Amino acid sequence: MPFLSAEKIIIAFNQLSAFMTEPGADFSNLMEQSSNYNAWFTLEEVQRAVLSLSNMLNNTDLEEWFETIVISQTPKKVGLILAGNIPLVGFHDVLSVLATGNIALIKLSSSDDKLLPALLNQLVIFEPAFASHIEYTERLKDFDAIIATGSNNSSRYFDYYFGKVPNIIRKNRNSVAVLTGEESFEYMRLLGHDIFDYFGLGCRNVSKIFIPEDYDIKNFFEPIEEFQPIINHFKFNNNYDYNKSIYLVNAVKHFDNGFLLLKEDTGLSSPLAVTFYERYKDLADVKASLNAQKENIQCVVAETPLDLESPQLGFGQSQSPRLWDYADNVNTIVFLKSL
Repeated sequence: MPFLSAEKIIIAFNQLSAFMTEPGADFSNLMEQSSNYNAWFTLEEVQRAVLSLSNMLNNTDLEEWFETIVISQTPKKVGLILAGNIPLVGFHDVLSVLATGNIALIKLSSSDDKLLPALLNQLVIFEPAFASHIEYTERLKDFDAIIATGSNNSSRYFDYYFGKVPNIIRKNRNSVAVLTGEESFEYMRLLGHDIFDYFGLGCRNVSKIFIPEDYDIKNFFEPIEEFQPIINHFKFNNNYDYNKSIYLVNAVKHFDNGFLLLKEDTGLSSPLAVTFYERYKDLADVKASLNAQKENIQCVVAETPLDLESPQLGFGQSQSPRLWDYADNVNTIVFLKSL
C-alpha cells in the first residue's frame, strides 16, 4: 500500500476544496438530482453542505490541523457507520481516517449514498494512492476500530456489536443558543441559520433557546422572517402542521409565526419545526444547567463568553464547523492515533 505524505494529502484535499467550490457538470447534476432520492436534500441545502466543506478544507486550517496528525505507517482498517440526516454529514470522519493514513471501510447511509462516493472518486483522481484507502461495504467485518454515528437507540446495538474493539459511538445530541436580550438584529438573523439550515435536522442545529425572564418574543421572531419560505417545503410543512395541531388540541401554550412554533420546555430536543425556549433569571443558572447536560449538547451558540464545558460558537456559525470541531467533542484524530 503506497505511503501518503502529509504534503501529498494536503495538496489533494486542497484540490478537492477547489473542486467543491466549482464542481464539474457531473457533480453539479448529482447535486441537482439529490432531492429525487432524499426530499430533504434540496439543491440549496446540498450546495450549503458542499460549500461549508470546501471552506473547511482551506489551506491555512489544513496545515494547522496536520500539525496534530501522525500518518500511520501500518494502516488500520476503520469501520465507519455514517449518518444521513444532512448532506455529507459523514465527510469529516472519512477525512480524518484518510488524513491519518488509515483505511476507511465505509457503510453509507441509505439516505445519503451518492454524494460522498462522488466526492471520494474525485479525490482519487487528484491522488490515485487514496484508492487503496477507501472501501465500501454493506456489512462491516475485518475491521480494527469503529466510528459509528446514530441515535440513542442504535448506539445500544453498536455497543453490543462493536464494544470489543476501539470505538467512537455517537448518540443523539442537540445544540442550544443563549440570549441576553442585547443581541443586534443581525445576530438574531444569523441565529436563523443555526435553527433552519438543513431544515434543523442536524445535531449542530439550535433546537432550544435560553432567554431572560423579561424577553420579548417579537425580538426573536422579527429578525428570522426571511426564513419564512422554509414552510413551502412539504416535509417541513407537514411537521409544522402536525405539531401545531397537537399543541392546539391539547391547549399547549406556544408562540407561532407561521413557520416556526416556539414552546416553553425544559427539554433540549425539540420536534422538527419547533424550537423550545426556557426563561432564566441568572446566566450562572444557565451555565450550571448546560454543564450538567454536556453529554447531550453538541454546541452552544452565544456571544457572551460563558466558560462552558461544551464548545461555544458565535451566531450563524453552528453549521460551519472547522477541521478541529469534532462531533461530540471527541477528538477523532487522537482516537485514530491511539490505534
